[in-house]
Amino acid sequence: QVQLVESGGGLVQPGGSLRLSCAASGSIFSINAMGWYRQAPGKERELVAAITSGGSTNYADSVKGRFTISRDNAKNTVYLQMNSLKPEDTAVYYCNALVEKWAGLVVEYWGKGTLVTVSS
Repeated sequence: QVQLVESGGGLVQPGGSLRLSCAASGSIFSINAMGWYRQAPGKERELVAAITSGGSTNYADSVKGRFTISRDNAKNTVYLQMNSLKPEDTAVYYCNALVEKWAGLVVEYWGKGTLVTVSS
């Protein structure tokens, strides 16, 4: 019904950069907010960055100044530009969206995740 398709993950050296993308498709009236979460092995999933339809953003303290979240509302796509990557950033990154359906309900959706590995 609603799919979040992620791309851009992979292997990168410390100090390098990656750009993640997540495109939402399906039965969507509007998307109230989109964001990126990550989960490392044995750890809880945590918020990395989020952005509302109006452009308001929030970042985890650990990524402030290094990561930038943005979105293209016309394409229902969110991006995460990751610079100055550290080994601690290694995790599975999940796309998240709060989708307002045509009936007025707001439903939370998750992508399947994309692996980011930061290693030399």
